[in-house]
Amino acid sequence: MSASRVMRAVRVTEHGAPSVLKLSADVSVPQPGSRQVLIRVHACGVNPVETYIRAGTYARKPPLPFILGTDAAGVVEAVGEGVTAVKAGDRVFTTATESGAYAEYTVAAEDNVHKLHDALDFSQGAAIGIPYFTAYRALVQKAHAKAGETVLIHGASGGVGVATCQLARAMGLTVLGTAGTPDGMKLILKNGAHLAFNHRDKGYTDKITEATGGKGVDVIVEMLSNVNLNTDIQLVARGGRIIVIGARGPVEITPVDTMIKECSIIGVVIFYATPEEMKESAALFFRGMEAGWLRPVIGSKYPLEKAAQAHHDLIESPGATGKVILTM
Repeated sequence: MSASRVMRAVRVTEHGAPSVLKLSADVSVPQPGSRQVLIRVHACGVNPVETYIRAGTYARKPPLPFILGTDAAGVVEAVGEGVTAVKAGDRVFTTATESGAYAEYTVAAEDNVHKLHDALDFSQGAAIGIPYFTAYRALVQKAHAKAGETVLIHGASGGVGVATCQLARAMGLTVLGTAGTPDGMKLILKNGAHLAFNHRDKGYTDKITEATGGKGVDVIVEMLSNVNLNTDIQLVARGGRIIVIGARGPVEITPVDTMIKECSIIGVVIFYATPEEMKESAALFFRGMEAGWLRPVIGSKYPLEKAAQAHHDLIESPGATGKVILTM
């Protein structure tokens, strides 16, 4: 394949607001090296972490200019030397890329490319990577949640939230979820939650405590800890675990509250997962696709050229209802 081929891609040339996302039509198609895979992208996922990277507020700062995105789904175009897991023509999704996912083509390391079951379309495939692998890391690898325990997913109607609902239900947990709109509550009830609560309603935390018989929640998966962490400490059971997945600012807590509960507050970053941990997750999720419980819910779809609008809406929306996707 000639290196002179070009593609459309959304590049970040400076940090800032969503408007810094610019579509370019003359970006060179990347070439797969040893143990790498070139994918013709049909859809890619938009994750909150990418808005932080774009803004320059995230700890990981790729050198400018760069193409955002880790979660792509499409068809293998070509493979580099030594690749054996996939071949040209295979339907796949990624959990990381070398060249960025907001593009018509992307290169990913073989270990980060996984076969996409025929039961899922490309938009659903693009919604697996960060959401589902984060859910598994949070529930299994960090919280060590067990069947019979109760989990509260605080902000359950977004991409990671829906993934966590589905996984927790499949694991045999009692699943409680919060959302900010009636549609969000309906969504999570359809995707694994036993009970749904509107976190905008006054007194919703009392209803959650009542639902646990006053015991509290064994595991809390938290998407917006700068707003909810104090509440979580009150809701968690003695010896419970609060898993912090998302935050948009600082929060002040009273340490004695954690002592009274003897609870743990554990941060999760999917990028720190080892190759072995990612392989473990991938194996489970392919079985989930086969069994039918892994079914990503797609919220809003935007064409590639509307990436800036997708970033704006992802953060400013009053309530998430599934995964935000860019289509090529």
